[in-house]
Amino acid sequence: MTSKPLPRHFTVLVRAIPVSDGVSVSDAVDRFFREYHSSTYLSHTVVHQTGKLRRLLNDAENICIKLTNLKYVHRSSQDAPRKFLGLFGRNDVLGKYQKRLEDVEENVRLEQSDATRRQEIPAAFVSFRSRYGAANAIYIRQSDNPTEWQTEHAPDPHDVYWPFFSTSFMERWIAKFVVFVASVLLILVFLLVVVFVQGLTYLEQVERWLPFLRKILEIAVVSQLVTGYLPSVILHILSSYVPSIMKLFSTMQGFVSVSGIERSACNKMLRFTIWTVFFANVLTGSVLDQVEVFLNPKEIPSKLAVVVPAQASFFIAYVVTSWTSITSELTQTAALFCHLWGKCAKCCRSDESKAPSMPYHSEIPRILLFGLLGLTYFIVAPLILPFVLVYFCLGYFIFRNQLFNVYAPKYDTGGKFWPIVHNTTIFSLVVLHIIAIGVFGLKKLPLASSLLLPLPVLTLLFNEFCRNRFVPIFEAYSTESLIKKDREEQSKPEMLEFFSNLVTAYRDPALKPIQRASNSDERTAPLLASV
Repeated sequence: MTSKPLPRHFTVLVRAIPVSDGVSVSDAVDRFFREYHSSTYLSHTVVHQTGKLRRLLNDAENICIKLTNLKYVHRSSQDAPRKFLGLFGRNDVLGKYQKRLEDVEENVRLEQSDATRRQEIPAAFVSFRSRYGAANAIYIRQSDNPTEWQTEHAPDPHDVYWPFFSTSFMERWIAKFVVFVASVLLILVFLLVVVFVQGLTYLEQVERWLPFLRKILEIAVVSQLVTGYLPSVILHILSSYVPSIMKLFSTMQGFVSVSGIERSACNKMLRFTIWTVFFANVLTGSVLDQVEVFLNPKEIPSKLAVVVPAQASFFIAYVVTSWTSITSELTQTAALFCHLWGKCAKCCRSDESKAPSMPYHSEIPRILLFGLLGLTYFIVAPLILPFVLVYFCLGYFIFRNQLFNVYAPKYDTGGKFWPIVHNTTIFSLVVLHIIAIGVFGLKKLPLASSLLLPLPVLTLLFNEFCRNRFVPIFEAYSTESLIKKDREEQSKPEMLEFFSNLVTAYRDPALKPIQRASNSDERTAPLLASV
């Protein structure tokens, strides 16, 4: 209610637009919404196929970066004598790149005119004169055929992910199935890694696998390092590559916003982390043995009460190892190495003026994993709590600094990551209750176990209450708030300018004219600018 008007409040994304012969997608959209939404329809922007155009723009951007670096090197060494260059000196190199840039720019202009004429995709951003009109278009089915005229919330213009614009209902369904199978295969492959890591925690297993290291492993310090610290380090290193894979999987599913891709990757990463890092290490065995535990629900509490405490030392080492990873977030070690590599390869340096964004899809599952470890172990192995507390204290101060001073937000989801956090916390509490019931059962305390039985039921009831009370707020605005906000703003003069800008807000940046900036000699200024 206090926010300024945003383009996504007045715009919907329409997919699967049916087009007859001789009628363009733009004409079909305009005709449909003028007929059925005549009082609220404002304008529309059709999505175009711009894959080839984006490749040309990337080539132009790379040439611009090389040209900028060459000019910078030329200015810094203009007083020094030239060596070995002769007729092919830096001026010739600059002229060569300048000519290549002009040729690419001309190809971009030709491709832009061609894309706007004929390469339409059956998808469009449709804007309305009111928030209520946009909400009606989203939540009321537009066609008798549910696979046509599909509407959904439009992201903010800067949040749109243009390269992978899925257009077909069947293509999106197939992509989701393929990604699901690939995610399951990734988990199964990673279970083999977990089996190897767990084998390192037993000295006898390591000696059996690597008999030539038996004499070295007899040294107390080496054996403690190999069985205590090395497994968690290996698991951390291999797990660090998974978030990028999950993000790639989400991209393949056809999400049209960066926030949608990262939310989907966050869900995938969370399931992967809980199963492979927690349950796989706790249950330690073959995949069939792990599944068999859950096929016999009566044995779950007693089984978890036995296996969870047995892995306490491994997870303590895992948490301590995570201190290193979270402190490397403060030092930005990976970014530092990339910067140093760019210093060595001057012609391959990228644009360093763009601030990075927070990798929510990797950090949220990691934080929730440590919440799960703290809740599940504070009864059976409370020694882990100080280590988890240190991790959260470090994380609070480090991420607070990063969010304020380092990362620049790319999008605003309106708190849509919070339901993921809530659901995982409820899951962690239920696991805690089940382990506590199993522990008291093993201690031959039936009364204590019986008194704990209502706890998971009450927790799930509380979750159901939260789901019915708060989840709808994250999914849609109410009619009351939409109409009230529309009435407050309908007489404001600035709304005329807002609607004028809204008409072109969702135009693909690849289709906007480009020109070289007049201050292209400055290293901090982009050589390509949109007008």
